[in-house]
Amino acid sequence: MQVTTACRGRRVLLSLLVAGAATVARAQAQPSAAGALAASPDAQYVPGPDSLPQPGVPKGQTFQFVLDHSKVFPGTTRTITVYVPAQYRADKPACVYVGLDSLGFEAPVVFDNLINRHEMPVTIAIGVPPGAVISADPPSDPRFNRSLEFDGLNGNLARFLLEEVFPEVERRRTPDGRPLLLSGDPNDRAAGGGSTGGIGAFTLAWERPDAFRRVFTAVGTFVGMRGGDHYPVLVRKTEPKPIRVFMQDGSNDNLTTFIGEVGDWWMGNQTMLRALEFAGYPVEHVWGEGSHNGRHATAIFPDAMRWLWKDWPKPVTAGTSRNVFLAGAPPPPNGTDWHFTGVLIPGENWEAVPGDYEATGSIAADRQGGIVFRDAAGEKAWRIGADGRPGPDTAIPDPITGLAFGPDGRAYVTEGKAPRLCAYAPDGSKSVIADNVLGRDLLVTHDGLIYVTEPGSGESSSGRVWLIKAGGGRTLLDAGLDHPSGIALSPDGLWLAVAEGRSHWGYSYRVLPGGGVEDKQRFYRFEVPDEADDSGCGAWAMDVEGSLYAATRMGVQAFDRNGRVRAILPVPGGEVTGLAFGGERFDPLYVSCADHRIYRRKLRVPGAPAWGAPIKLPAWSAG
Repeated sequence: MQVTTACRGRRVLLSLLVAGAATVARAQAQPSAAGALAASPDAQYVPGPDSLPQPGVPKGQTFQFVLDHSKVFPGTTRTITVYVPAQYRADKPACVYVGLDSLGFEAPVVFDNLINRHEMPVTIAIGVPPGAVISADPPSDPRFNRSLEFDGLNGNLARFLLEEVFPEVERRRTPDGRPLLLSGDPNDRAAGGGSTGGIGAFTLAWERPDAFRRVFTAVGTFVGMRGGDHYPVLVRKTEPKPIRVFMQDGSNDNLTTFIGEVGDWWMGNQTMLRALEFAGYPVEHVWGEGSHNGRHATAIFPDAMRWLWKDWPKPVTAGTSRNVFLAGAPPPPNGTDWHFTGVLIPGENWEAVPGDYEATGSIAADRQGGIVFRDAAGEKAWRIGADGRPGPDTAIPDPITGLAFGPDGRAYVTEGKAPRLCAYAPDGSKSVIADNVLGRDLLVTHDGLIYVTEPGSGESSSGRVWLIKAGGGRTLLDAGLDHPSGIALSPDGLWLAVAEGRSHWGYSYRVLPGGGVEDKQRFYRFEVPDEADDSGCGAWAMDVEGSLYAATRMGVQAFDRNGRVRAILPVPGGEVTGLAFGGERFDPLYVSCADHRIYRRKLRVPGAPAWGAPIKLPAWSAG
């Protein structure tokens, strides 16, 4: 009886999904009875010849299959639609277009016409509706996943497509028996959709530019549905990604399902456009007078496809942002007395450090700029040599958790086997500085003071910050922190910064003579990814201008001296677990990532190691 109920529920659910997809498709198409819309601003938008079947143009084939198993979205069922152009020969992979909600905007007909005229490449289109999950009493109250899957600002939808949908498509054949080969080149992949599908198409490329680089978004939901209103901020702060975007919206786009509580679609799309232009993205847009539907988008869809695929197969490349923290800028014209030098150098990108190792978060630079890090496989320290490749550092033989170098050239470590703070000389001789120290991160100042963060027992608000002097005497500086991790000292020695790894906050303390602190303030606010509840900050480092760089789940986040995230640098290895400035001039930034690799990138502004003599910082503004 249970099996019968489940099967009946799936049949009912499929009928609901088919009906829903048909509703979306109708919303994305121009109604045939245009006269009935004579009073509507949408009536002016009529599909042109490119959206209509043309004599002599070969028609592609379309087929469907049910996808009712998923690890990314458990329990969901949906019907996938696949369009294969007549020109597809199965002798090489085809480009890919993903249509969210459906293959709306008359996509199959448009592709027939444009591919026939060589105005876009041979492209297989995959229509992906949102999933739904049956209840225990079908057909009552199924769970509809559309907003969850498409509105979310995370990588789940991309994972679903790459790990589940694309392989299922390639397991099938066309109606006439041809095997299906989908290109794995991100330059060969596009996505499009309307409303919630529109923001979903952008998220695919934003989260995975290594997999998708061309986006069509119509009446996109860049509002406060599941955080979409935050995209313009992230776009402005983040180093530009290689994405090309075509946007459409209308001045009457006020979705009546939500009476204003989540925001203004029309304003949200304009704000998003301005952010993309500011950040240097190749972006085109068509604004009109339409309301929240796909009529205008359907009318301009052929032009959007021509623009998105122009110059193919020339790769889509990232633009240059006007963000001064990224690119630099002349002093502002309003007379303020500070000037920031942008950190990025044109043509300098992240590169992986070669070698057979498994790096973890502990990473530090010695006085010569040599980089030492912890290798998880051997539970020992490794050093990146003059040839750029890492090898075991025999001067630090024991497993370590925290690592920093001091002005005396010694490596200061918190050990993994015993709760203590030790120092290793270059010849490998070991000194115990203090016992019962469960350190997570540490720094050593120019005059030998040691600051250590202690994460705590796993409970929130149990972390502490210690000051340890050369003789081993300890002073508790602060307690009650939520997993304190990264710690950094301003280059002038006047301010101490401590990050909470399990929140989105960091603290600033005024440093007193002798190393004590006062006037604690929750000062630094991290950006946090959609799939996490915290920044995951693993380490902090300062540069010579007083900017603070944090190893976080979103990449390297750069803070100005007023505690604001001004730039985000994604790293190929994903989440950043540790970082340090190194090299002869301390201008490459080295980071460890979730993939257990070390990456480095030369920056315009060098770092300021905590053990260096204090330096005077340039003037700064309260703005």
